[in-house]
Amino acid sequence: MVRQRTVDVLVVGAGPAGLTLAAEVAAAGAGRVEVLEREERAGGIPRHCFHGGFGLVDLRRPMRGPGYARRLADDAVRAGADLRTGVTATGWAGPRTLELTGPRGIERVTARAVVLATGARERPRAARLVPGTRPAGVLTTGELQQAVHLYGQRVGRRGVVIGADPVAHAAARTLRLGGVEVLALVTDRPHHPAPTLTRRVPVLTRTTVTELLGRGRLTGVRLRHQDGRTTTVHCDTVVFTGDWIPDHELARRGGIALDPGTRGPAVDTGYRTAVPGVLAVGNLLHGVERSWFAAEEGRTAAARVLGHLAGDAWPGPGLPVRVGGPLLWVAPNRIHPRGPAPLLGRFVLRATEPLTPPRLVVTQDGRTLYRQRGVRPVRRGRQLPLRADWIGRADPDGGPVHITG
Repeated sequence: MVRQRTVDVLVVGAGPAGLTLAAEVAAAGAGRVEVLEREERAGGIPRHCFHGGFGLVDLRRPMRGPGYARRLADDAVRAGADLRTGVTATGWAGPRTLELTGPRGIERVTARAVVLATGARERPRAARLVPGTRPAGVLTTGELQQAVHLYGQRVGRRGVVIGADPVAHAAARTLRLGGVEVLALVTDRPHHPAPTLTRRVPVLTRTTVTELLGRGRLTGVRLRHQDGRTTTVHCDTVVFTGDWIPDHELARRGGIALDPGTRGPAVDTGYRTAVPGVLAVGNLLHGVERSWFAAEEGRTAAARVLGHLAGDAWPGPGLPVRVGGPLLWVAPNRIHPRGPAPLLGRFVLRATEPLTPPRLVVTQDGRTLYRQRGVRPVRRGRQLPLRADWIGRADPDGGPVHITG
């Protein structure tokens, strides 16, 4: 028999966003707050990131990833939230009712507010359409970090990292800690954004992987430079980094509209979806941002959860915000002209190419709402902020808002 229960707030995902929101809502006396995590440990990606740099913004103290994850989980529990690990939300059984599978068997939990904080994941090799066989030794950054840091496994002897962003450097450091010689970082970009981090590792720019070699175990990767030159690097481990996508399956199953740019749930500046009582926060909304940013989104969205529980009317879907030109996506991506400002009073954008200097124009129905010119160049894949003080100028009865660069 399926057990049925009710709670006040159900948070799906115990990463920085979900845990921070749960702590804020529980501390405010919102009733029963339950946090679900399919992994055996809470904390999200920081659980297996053993480098420093966590906690500086949101907790005001420097921490390593595992310590940061434990601190957020402890804070949520101390505030009164019920944290359940090893539990998976498999689908929806009705409005704000989720079907769960875990140690207690199959359950159906109905909540007054549901918060989706399921995070993001790196696209694996198959999703990147890299030809070749399927040998062992092909990993994503998360798989590598879990193998080395959580389980103490030996992953190989000679490795290649695909990517050159900060996460690629973290992968290179993890390989070294695991006793793997890092032969190269490979990127299709024309410039390497942080060469000082890899003085001992060659960085192959304007280069792509054309094939994985080996049967049973990886024996090498074939590379191709943009000028047509090819080479083979003999290795037994390759790590594909970056290329993050929101983990949006649960949102999609619930009929929640997805933004075509971010591929995460479409939300307004209060992190509310178009489905009454359902919010979404964190890296589920925009691929991947730093942990403190996801945590602060959770803290900001907590106010909307409390307002909903207090009887505030749920707004309509609002005006869609779309991007064009070299811009890839914007988050949040819906607005209400009289609604709240987004986190830090700004929208976050991504561009498909470097912008030097970045120039942004916000329009609606041919009318210019705002112009912003930056001073510092913005690299592809890096955060591009847009001030939000133009929201009140939008016509609530007008068409979509467009942002171009």
